[in-house]
Amino acid sequence: MGEVPRSPTPNFYSILGISKTATLSDISKAYKSLVMKWNYDKNQSNKVEAEAESRIKSLNDAYRALSGKKRGDDTWADVPKTPNNNNNNKNNASSSPNNNNKNNASQDDDGFIISNPVLLSRIGSRGDYYSGSFSRCSSGILTPGSAPTTPNRRSNSTPIIYSQTTARRKPPPVEQRLECTLEDLLHGCLKNVTITRDVVSDVGLILQEEETLRIRVKSGWRKGTKITFEGKGDERPGSMPADLVFVIDEKRHPLFKRHGDDLELGVEIPLLQALSGCTIDVPLLDGKTMPLSIDDDIIYPGYETIIPGQGMPKFLREEEGRGDLRLKFMVDFPTEMCHERRTEIVSILNDCS
Repeated sequence: MGEVPRSPTPNFYSILGISKTATLSDISKAYKSLVMKWNYDKNQSNKVEAEAESRIKSLNDAYRALSGKKRGDDTWADVPKTPNNNNNNKNNASSSPNNNNKNNASQDDDGFIISNPVLLSRIGSRGDYYSGSFSRCSSGILTPGSAPTTPNRRSNSTPIIYSQTTARRKPPPVEQRLECTLEDLLHGCLKNVTITRDVVSDVGLILQEEETLRIRVKSGWRKGTKITFEGKGDERPGSMPADLVFVIDEKRHPLFKRHGDDLELGVEIPLLQALSGCTIDVPLLDGKTMPLSIDDDIIYPGYETIIPGQGMPKFLREEEGRGDLRLKFMVDFPTEMCHERRTEIVSILNDCS
């Protein structure tokens, strides 16, 4: 029986629109440009899906053949390279066991023989463009369905598959509390925070990495203020690293309570001083004290007075300066009193009313 006639040999250079002197970089650029041109999702108005699939297959065939040839790699060929002017080698190839694959072989104008390639990309439903399972062989070329080899660091060569549908997504930010004292928020401070996060290595392994972050706490910051470190959260394969957000939380103070830019301080005095007037030393947040005299007023439970400018710094406000310190008084009443004194006090208070 005679040989089955071969199908016409495709001109891979013509398919990619490049000359035979094109470099590997030229081949890659031409391939990427044409793949984007025949992307059905982007150009539905000027071609049908079947035509786009055919064009993509031809482009993959041409790129695989020419890029493999430029690299001097025979990974894609089922038969050896055979020059056109060597008839003996051609006959030997016909009688070799690889002759079974002859009908699946194609030859370009320079005598470079490759087997008919498997599609490196396929067009199915939208969103499946360029999907499929690929691994990298030792030569750095992607092969469909081949077993993974020893992991190597990603090379700088242009990958065979080019798609904009594989963009990595960024997960939601991770929040972490940062406790600060009122003194920290009064003066400002520098805090060093050590974090441990998951990172993806070059070979795809998830490792833990420890890092110390420096946070400059500014004077006047409030509870709920957020400080964001981009990309310092955990990383997962196929995703960008999450952002790490520190949220200011105020530690409870033994004396002062914060209300916006103001501070509140509770003061307890005996009943005698509440009625007769007094002078007290008021503690301030910065560690100092301030004398305060109350002579004209009767101090009752819940009585308040204000010391201006001794509160918290005003942050992100048009006006500068500090809030106020509000003193809230509590009166310490005696727990025991003899009958005679109670009678005297009742008589005095009746005269006052």
